[in-house]
Amino acid sequence: MSITAEEHYKKLEWMYVHAAPINKIYKPEIRIQHGFCEIQMQCNPDFFHAGHALHGSVYFKMLDDAAFFAANSLERSVFLLTTSFNIHFLRPVLYGELLARAEVEFISKSSYIAKARLINLKTNKDVALGTGTFAKSSIALNDDVGYRSDT
Repeated sequence: MSITAEEHYKKLEWMYVHAAPINKIYKPEIRIQHGFCEIQMQCNPDFFHAGHALHGSVYFKMLDDAAFFAANSLERSVFLLTTSFNIHFLRPVLYGELLARAEVEFISKSSYIAKARLINLKTNKDVALGTGTFAKSSIALNDDVGYRSDT
């Protein structure tokens, strides 16, 4: 049975929020559309390094997650995997709400390339940029990976 694009996006959103244990720590919000994704999260001092600014792993997580789901919005049968990701750190984050915004730039038979921006909504400035390559895996998008709706 085929599902609509909107149903696919909702199942991916449910998978991200409810089936990924790490997101119980970060508590992000996600919105997915065709080839596009936004992830929003509060900057939390618990995620700081010793220099009192946001740790780079959080930049990576938000950029990678947004680019991944922008790409997986276009793939309805299998889970994608990040095969490479490049980040440019532009400025430190000390406070504020963060928004990762990503869109797909390239599609081939077996992979996708997406670019992402991480924005501090308090200052309205980009804090990082990233580009990722995502390949099709053999992992089916199904209930086993949390690909389901909340209804």
